[in-house]
Order: sequence, then structure tokens, then C-alpha cells
Amino acid sequence: MKITFIGLGIMGSRMAANLLKEDIDLTIWNRSPEAAHIPELAGASVAESLPGAVAGAKLVFSMLSTPEAVASCFFGKTGALASMEQGALWVDCTTVNPSFSREAAAQAAAAGIRFFDAPVAGSKPQAAGAQLAFFVGADQSTLSPIQPYLELMGAKTIPLGQVGQGASFKMLVNVMLAQSMVIFSESVLLGEQLGLDKDFLLNVLPGLAVSAPFTAFKAEAIREDNYDVQFPLEWMLKDLHLATLTAYEADRPLYLANLTKDLFAAAKEKGMGRLDFSAIHRSLAN
Repeated sequence: MKITFIGLGIMGSRMAANLLKEDIDLTIWNRSPEAAHIPELAGASVAESLPGAVAGAKLVFSMLSTPEAVASCFFGKTGALASMEQGALWVDCTTVNPSFSREAAAQAAAAGIRFFDAPVAGSKPQAAGAQLAFFVGADQSTLSPIQPYLELMGAKTIPLGQVGQGASFKMLVNVMLAQSMVIFSESVLLGEQLGLDKDFLLNVLPGLAVSAPFTAFKAEAIREDNYDVQFPLEWMLKDLHLATLTAYEADRPLYLANLTKDLFAAAKEKGMGRLDFSAIHRSLAN
């Protein structure tokens, strides 16, 4: 069975590589063609065009950067949906807003394609180690066609009932992630200003019950002032923007998330967009 993977960035390339380890008949395509020609993806069929990538595929995964990128690749007369077989499955792992996922489902249905929104929790190490968590906008009974493949790329699949709910839950996770990173950074900076040793703060604060567990990993980046990208700051800003857009659509204020979005926007303006999102600490320190 032909399976296609669209989008070979930091996450997508590693997810596709995990599928290849199981000798799956995998076709890959990326908007920047050079991303398809890396050693980890040797063995995959590299498509020369997007229509060629999805033609004949029974299952198509996408992991792209933004809703706009997904729409550009899949919608319209020249999009992937127009070249996919009727009855094929499309699993979008991109972090998008829920209303976009529902629009994608409608576009897919009109083309005779079944759509799943399945964004992931985890960054580069989890993608490489097949330890991602998938948040799927479907119920357990409808997951069976895609479940085996999700298990090759991740450690956990959480069904959330209906289209758009996977995207909704991922939005909550990233809003909390961004705010927790700001809170931790701000606290460390205040502690230093009060005369507490930086190493002490980075060693002790992550282990406290009040700290988000992931800060233990980001403490080392802060200690070394080394923000090699695991999850780009510019994509965290994008996710915060989508959260505030969704809150507007839902008529629900997001006081702290809007402030956090502005802090990440300021960091991007300082040239930190391509660093890891934990570089918000550097931005707040300067």
C-alpha cells in the first residue's frame, strides 16, 4: 500500500524516517526539494511533484508549518486533494486552528477523502525517537485505519471525538507550554537579581511541584545560553496567534496568552525566531 508523507521539516522528516524503518512503501514530497534528499530518508520514493506524490496513495500524512501552507498544498484545483484517490485517508499533523481543521475536513469530504486532524505533542527528540503523542479529532472506533501508523511514529494516541478537537487540544497544550516557559524564565531572572545563584536556580526550580516538568530540559539551554532549535520560537508565536484567533471566534478572552504572544513577537523581532522557543529567556534578559 502506498503511503505518502508531505512536509519534511524538523518534525516531518523524523516522523517519515520512523515509517521507513518498517519497510513501508513510502513516497515523500517537500516544498523545498532538497529536504527530501537526506540520509535518514533513503529508501523512500521522492516525488517530483505534489500531484505525483499523492496519486495512488491510500494514506497521506502532512506535517507543515502553518494553515496557509496546508491550504496551499491541499486545496484548490492544483492541490493534493484534487489528485488523491476517492476513499483515501488524509491525516494532517500540522498545528492549526480548529476552524481550519473543520474547513480541511469539508474540503476533503467534497473530494471524497476522509480527513483526520492529528497534531502532535513533542519536539525534535520525541519525533526522532517515535515518542510523540497524537491528539486525534476522531473517536476510538474510527481510528483503526491509521492507528498502526501512528504507533510507528508515537508512544500515545489520544482520541478526542470529532474533527477539530485534536487541533483544539493541541492549542491548549501549546498555550500552557509558552506561558510556562515565560513564567520559568521570568522567575529565574528575578532570582538572579535578588542575589540567588543562577546554577542553584536552574538546578532546583525545575524539580519543584510548581514547575512544569519540561523546564528541567530547558534549564540546560538557559545555563549554556545555547538555544539550538527543538521547537522554533517563530512557530510558538504562530501557535499563540492561532490561539488568540480561536479565542476571538469562541468569544472567550485570553488575557495572559495575548501578553505571552506579544513577548514572543518581541523576541522574534530581536532576531530569535529560528532559535528554540526557550530563547524567550534570552529575550527577557536583554
